[in-house]
Amino acid sequence: MSGLKPSWIKYDKIAFLSSGTPEADLALGHLTSLYGDCAPEAAEVVVALGGDGLMLQTLHRFMASNKPIYGMNRGSVGFLMNEYHAEGLHERLAQALPSIVHPLIMRSTDTNGDHAEARAINEVSLLRQSYQAAKIRISVDDKERLAELVADGILIATPAGSTAYNLSANGPILPLDAPLMALTPISAFRPRRWHGALLPETAKVSLDILEADKRPVAAVADHFEIKNVARVEIEMDHATDLILLHDPGHSLDERILREQFGY
Repeated sequence: MSGLKPSWIKYDKIAFLSSGTPEADLALGHLTSLYGDCAPEAAEVVVALGGDGLMLQTLHRFMASNKPIYGMNRGSVGFLMNEYHAEGLHERLAQALPSIVHPLIMRSTDTNGDHAEARAINEVSLLRQSYQAAKIRISVDDKERLAELVADGILIATPAGSTAYNLSANGPILPLDAPLMALTPISAFRPRRWHGALLPETAKVSLDILEADKRPVAAVADHFEIKNVARVEIEMDHATDLILLHDPGHSLDERILREQFGY
């Protein structure tokens, strides 16, 4: 034995991550017995075992590493995941197709003047914290576009995230390669007929909370939440590439296209 890996094996050093559910942990034990388990820092590819929540956590964890992430569904929701099969993983990884997505950068200032920054792969959401509707002023590239939105909130979604919360809020589904972001109101009261906007991916969106003390609002970037925000700025981070791997015929752009036809 020469110790060299066969030429058809694209990724030899695999790190496995489990969501911690019994189903995912069982898969973790089986897969590591078949393929070994490399430390994530030294791995060539990371295989996430769980649902979409784990995939988002894994993408955040390795955001600066440029490591490709291949998910296998061991959870309840698996839009971002591949089907689970233990056999032939090296072959599947070698044939998998990459999808490149860019996160959003959220920069917030709260009512005390404190600043925070976070990234979102799916969307940045602003949500009312009390029984009263939020009042939000919307500016795009430093130009006011809507003086006052009265709503439960508003979100900005990436193409990859357009089929998640954005779709539930009746926002548009965006093809993965569309150079756009979706700006979608959540239960808008005024203006009643405003359903949102499609913005170029180069746009910088500023959201100012009106009557912030009386009508408190929280800002959420995926799972990172800041309460009592006064101003939030969002733009796409083109310098960061996130690599998702999917089996042929089940790429992320194909799944997004299927969603537009209801299957």
